[in-house]
Amino acid sequence: MATVKEFRNNVRPNWCPGCGDFSVQAAIQRALANLGMEPEQVAVVSGIGCSGRISGYINTYGFHGVHGRALPLAQGLKLANRDLTVIAAGGDGDGFGIGLGHFIHAVRRNLDITYVTMDNQIYGLTKGQTSPTSGHGFKTKTTPSGNIEHAVQPIELALGAGIGFAAQGFSSDINQLTRLVELAIQHKGFSLVNVFSPCVTFNKTNTYDWFKQHIVNLENDPTYDPTDRSRAMQKVLETGGLCTGLIYRQERPSYEELIPGFQAEPVARHNLQMDPGVFGELVAEFA
Repeated sequence: MATVKEFRNNVRPNWCPGCGDFSVQAAIQRALANLGMEPEQVAVVSGIGCSGRISGYINTYGFHGVHGRALPLAQGLKLANRDLTVIAAGGDGDGFGIGLGHFIHAVRRNLDITYVTMDNQIYGLTKGQTSPTSGHGFKTKTTPSGNIEHAVQPIELALGAGIGFAAQGFSSDINQLTRLVELAIQHKGFSLVNVFSPCVTFNKTNTYDWFKQHIVNLENDPTYDPTDRSRAMQKVLETGGLCTGLIYRQERPSYEELIPGFQAEPVARHNLQMDPGVFGELVAEFA
C-alpha cells in the first residue's frame, strides 16, 4: 500500500509561499494514501492557471490540458479506463469561467470522477484580475472601480444542476479537506469538492483571516442532514455559500453503470485490430 511519500515527486511547486493550493495538493495525496491506492491507479487531469499545475506535482498519471477543458478530458479518460480513479482539478477561472458549460454537463452526466476546484476569487496566474467568483464591488486591475457583476456560486449552481455529491473545504483546515476528498473519491458518480484556497499575492480581501471569520463549518451542527437537498440549498443560501463540510450526498447509478453493454475493462485490453481493407477505405475518404 502506497504512503503519502509515494504520491510525491521531485517536481517542486512554484506557487507563491502561503498559497492555499499547497494544502489542496497535500490533501489529495493524503486522501489517496488513506484509501490504500497506488500511484498507477490514479490519474489527475488539470486545466490552465496556477492550480492547473497540480497534475505535475502529484506522482500519478497526469494530464495538463487547455483552459477550461479538464472535465472533458477527465470524462474521456474514465470512459476509456474505468479501472482508473480520475481526479480533475482546476481554479475558479478555469472551472467556472471558460469551463462552466463543461461543469454543468459533467454534473448532470454523473460520470464517476472527482472534481477539486481551488477557488481564490481572482485570476492569479495572469496577475490579479476579477474572476467569475469575485464578489460584487471587488477591486482588481480589471475592475478598479469595483466589480459590477455578481459572483458565481459553485455549490448553489451544482445543487441546481442536480449533483449527487457536493462538499466545500478550506485550505487552512487540511484535516477536514482530506476527509472530504476521501469521501468524494469513494462516491460513485460525479463529486465536487470546492476549496477556498486564498491567493496571498493578489487577493488582499479574501484572506485566510477573512475566511476564518466568515466560514460556517457544517460539521459543528449535529442536526445538519447532508442527504436533504432542500436543506442543503437553504444552508448555502443562508451562508452566502461560505459553508464548509459535506453539503450534500445522494447515491444513484453513475453514467458508466447506465450504458448498455459498457465494458469494465480498459479500451487498451480490447482487440482493436481492423481489417486492412476496411482501414484503407476509411483513409481513402479523407484523401
